Amino acid sequence: MTRADAAERTPPRNRWSNPLAARYASAEMADIWSDGHRYGWWRRMWLALAEAEAELGLPISAAQLDEMRAHLDTVDFAKAATYEKQTRHDVFAHLHTFGDDCPSARPILHLGATSAFVTDNTDLVLIAESLDLIIARMAGVIEQLAARARENRSVICLGRTHLQPAQPTTIGKRICLWIQDLLLDLEELRHRRSLLRARGTKGTTGTQASFLELFQGDHAKVRQLDDIVSRKLGFGGSYAVTGQTYPRKIDSQVLAALGGIAESTHKAGNDLRLAAAWNELEEPFETDQVGSSAMPYKRNPMRAERMCSLGRFVMGLQPTAGQTAAVQWYERTLDDSAARRLVLPQAFLATDAQLVIYANIAAGLVVLPGGIRRNLEQHLPFLASERLLMAATTAGGDRQELHEAIRRHSHAATARIREGADNDLVERLAADPLFAGVDLAAAVTVEGLEGRAAAQVDEFLDGPVSEALAACPNRVAASDLRV
Repeated sequence: MTRADAAERTPPRNRWSNPLAARYASAEMADIWSDGHRYGWWRRMWLALAEAEAELGLPISAAQLDEMRAHLDTVDFAKAATYEKQTRHDVFAHLHTFGDDCPSARPILHLGATSAFVTDNTDLVLIAESLDLIIARMAGVIEQLAARARENRSVICLGRTHLQPAQPTTIGKRICLWIQDLLLDLEELRHRRSLLRARGTKGTTGTQASFLELFQGDHAKVRQLDDIVSRKLGFGGSYAVTGQTYPRKIDSQVLAALGGIAESTHKAGNDLRLAAAWNELEEPFETDQVGSSAMPYKRNPMRAERMCSLGRFVMGLQPTAGQTAAVQWYERTLDDSAARRLVLPQAFLATDAQLVIYANIAAGLVVLPGGIRRNLEQHLPFLASERLLMAATTAGGDRQELHEAIRRHSHAATARIREGADNDLVERLAADPLFAGVDLAAAVTVEGLEGRAAAQVDEFLDGPVSEALAACPNRVAASDLRV
């Protein structure tokens, strides 16, 4: 982002601004949902409609179209605000403003259209652009995580189930769990993007009555108009039937996909915060970074914490989109408007912000082998219990009887540890005749306890991850983490 861009995004200091745009999200996503971009698309909607109507024989001249093309990005926002104060109608205000810029084209602007032609088709374009950016950013995050997983495929670490010590895994395998969640999200996101259509030219209640009047009852031309405009807007077609608006179910489905990403980032962020507390992993920490204003030694996982916070925010937006879809009466009701103006941009900006943070974490993830090894060794005799059980059973023991013996000895050893004593599980098993045929020294080594974790990393990265990334060739440059 250039200095000029930064200045343009700096809000007046005496007015609240949305921190999603000013502090967290990328310039690319903030630009998509900016007023300049949105209202520039409104004018492009009117141009696409006029071009298509001219192609189908309505009396619209090349000069009128050229005049419109020359004023797509010359929106006088002050004038539009004056018109809106007078008319209490944003589309009508911008229509008048465009008409002032294009006096010869004024008579044919918005011909046959309703406000939702402009607003809804534009929203669908913004959603499409945002989904494309999110998909590209997600692919970049997955690539970074895949690199970290490959590098740490064989770094054995303590597994945890119920947040209690469990059979070892590897750092690489654990990172693959984060990637797996993102692959599911990416699949859903691409599915939603592939199904996205234009609203097209459906008229005031979706019946296309006004366009049928314009084309003197020619149904074929009305259908053509819908198709031509939709393709001019970059879509493969339009929704087959609509009321005055496109189905608000689309918003709900898209928000659900974004909420899915939030679930995944929150889960990974929590895992990282716990790993940092146990001195196993650390997010990037810069040379001059301050962890606490009071405690100079602190190295707080603030990136992961922020990612979790933004994730909760997006998950909290999902219900509003669903409720809006549920209460649209008949062909439409305007109680969707204010909620959508808030929910759609903020959901995309906050999702983008999470992925900017996630990419930064993934690129600079720090693995702490000393802490990982200490945690393993602290719990090692217990971690070998499954191996001990298999070895004693192979030596001729009764599996159920052996399980009960290990359980009893383990809990006795745990009681000693809680009193400050050493773990004496191995000594207890050595004194138990049930384990006389087991090489206890060999059984309680770390190596091998991770099973196929390293091989699973290779298989996963070379298979599903590679295939998913190949299906998403676009990438976006890493955005600066501004705070």
